[in-house]
Amino acid sequence: RRHAHRGVPLGRLLIVSMRGGACGAALLLWTPDATFRRVVPWLLLAATLLFALGPRIAARARQRSPHPLGAVAGVFAVTAYGGYFNGGVGILLLALFGLLGQTHLLAANGLKNLVSALLTLIGVALYIGGGLIAWREAGLMMGAALLGGYLGARGARRLRPHWLRRGRSSRSYAMRPS
Repeated sequence: RRHAHRGVPLGRLLIVSMRGGACGAALLLWTPDATFRRVVPWLLLAATLLFALGPRIAARARQRSPHPLGAVAGVFAVTAYGGYFNGGVGILLLALFGLLGQTHLLAANGLKNLVSALLTLIGVALYIGGGLIAWREAGLMMGAALLGGYLGARGARRLRPHWLRRGRSSRSYAMRPS
């Protein structure tokens, strides 16, 4: 918690996140399926590249403090993406928080989880209103997401941040006590 307030004040972050998620979900409801299928691979590629290059970009960004309006615009853009697709939004949020000066990966991960939960909640509410939920499949996904989130968070605390960025770990780091 003591590392959480960097870049955008928490209250503003949550409000902007909910608005971004709502706009992204509304965009999904209004765009044709063919458009969604065309843009998703490019959105995932951009998210992956941004996360991979995040430390280099953040090092340059640290030379100047982020403009508050740019920080809010960045949060809105990423959460709108999350409301639209949500695939890879965690990568984008971690990269964004790094750009905004969040140097503690576990604090950034906590913020990412909170923002992702909010924008997903808003998106799901709009999808329900639009009649887009396949309830049987959604129930299975919710259970798997809860289990994966719980186990993933426990595992992430045992890894050093540079191993998380590289996408691999060694036994000595994985076994480090929390």
